[in-house]
Amino acid sequence: MYSFKSRVRYSEVDKNKKMDLTSIINYFQDCSTFQSEDIGLGIGYLADKKRVWLLNSWQIIVNRYPVLGEEITTSTWAYDFKSMYGYRNFMIQDSDGEVAAVANSIWVYLDSETYRPVKVAEEEVRGYLAEEKYNMEYAPRKIDIPEKLTGLTPFPVIRANIDTNNHVNNGQYIKMAEEFLSLGFQFKQMRAEYKMSAVLGDTIVPYISKEDNKCTIVLSNTEDKPYTIIEFTQ
Repeated sequence: MYSFKSRVRYSEVDKNKKMDLTSIINYFQDCSTFQSEDIGLGIGYLADKKRVWLLNSWQIIVNRYPVLGEEITTSTWAYDFKSMYGYRNFMIQDSDGEVAAVANSIWVYLDSETYRPVKVAEEEVRGYLAEEKYNMEYAPRKIDIPEKLTGLTPFPVIRANIDTNNHVNNGQYIKMAEEFLSLGFQFKQMRAEYKMSAVLGDTIVPYISKEDNKCTIVLSNTEDKPYTIIEFTQ
């Protein structure tokens, strides 16, 4: 397990002084990035190897949202590697060790020039010591798209959405989707399935489906092929 301590900043909270989901995702991403950099398998190593890890799916369960000024510990650990896939848990704990948020994630190892999956070699994950996976109810990797969807107003990908891979960062899709949730919709679990990458200048066409305790948002391209499917459950 790799961990780092922090304190919830003003820039990471919403109007209620609570950390928002995007900030939780950013902490998770930062934690795995720090680990990779510290063991010599970070962005520079991957660039030299012409390789990249892209997120395939998220399952994030929020027990409570940390508040402004609170001291937290963010942790991550790999629990398996199979063929071109990597499996990783994340966790945010408060100063008493209670789990505020936990996540499962599945990553795909790609050739950065062809964007085709490649098998993970032992030397490429030598620094990640696989540990027991977190005891939680694991959801399927794939998310079913509801039959009845309502179209929403399309919008462009902007520079602020782009990360070091020159694609929309996985957390940015979640931030986009949250804008379409009804005010007062409190969710405990978020799942996301990433189908393809959006880049600067693309147009995102959003669709939404609302059920009793669930809201599904599909972010598609102009040909209605999904970039990302996101499911929020109360």
